[in-house]
Amino acid sequence: MPLSKPTRTGRPRSAEADTAILVATRAALVELGWSKLTMGDVATRAGVAKTTLYRRWSHKNELVVDAVAVLFDELELPDRGSLAADIEGVVLQFAALLARPETKTALMAVVAESISDEALRARIRSAIVDRQKRLVTIGRERAQARGELPSGEDPETSARHTDLIFDVVAGAVVHRALVSAEPVDEEWAREFTVLLCAGLSAPLPPA
Repeated sequence: MPLSKPTRTGRPRSAEADTAILVATRAALVELGWSKLTMGDVATRAGVAKTTLYRRWSHKNELVVDAVAVLFDELELPDRGSLAADIEGVVLQFAALLARPETKTALMAVVAESISDEALRARIRSAIVDRQKRLVTIGRERAQARGELPSGEDPETSARHTDLIFDVVAGAVVHRALVSAEPVDEEWAREFTVLLCAGLSAPLPPA
């Protein structure tokens, strides 16, 4: 006899409710700031019951990180024909994202809060940092296919170099835009790209 399909219990999760909650979270952060934001306020703004909110996120920290992660998932790396052009494009795209009030407020808030919260740091790494390293992987593979970068690294070395490149790009743009509060314009992006490409063109030694 054929096996019967398992019966799904409970109400299916609503994508519309998820989106409304994350949008409401970012709006509340901009208006109220981290310290005054509450789960109850987010539920009210999103038009959902608090039980709906808590079924998805048990704590404000998790909710805010996921609300920020959605914004970073908008980053893309279109093929602009060369490694330098690809880097310039993603740097300017990243800077434009950081200039948005909801991104700036949310990112600064979760980073500050994570200083004393290891679980929050881990969630930031998994939900934002690790997911965005895909852009570095795509860019390196594309440049290697064009012959702009050497290939043939073993997986462990490649992963380590991907981490390093991500740290350089993200660290420079975040520091410039949010810490120094200086513009990340086309001129800065071009000069930064020249420096980065000079380093990338030299083979990195294994550890």
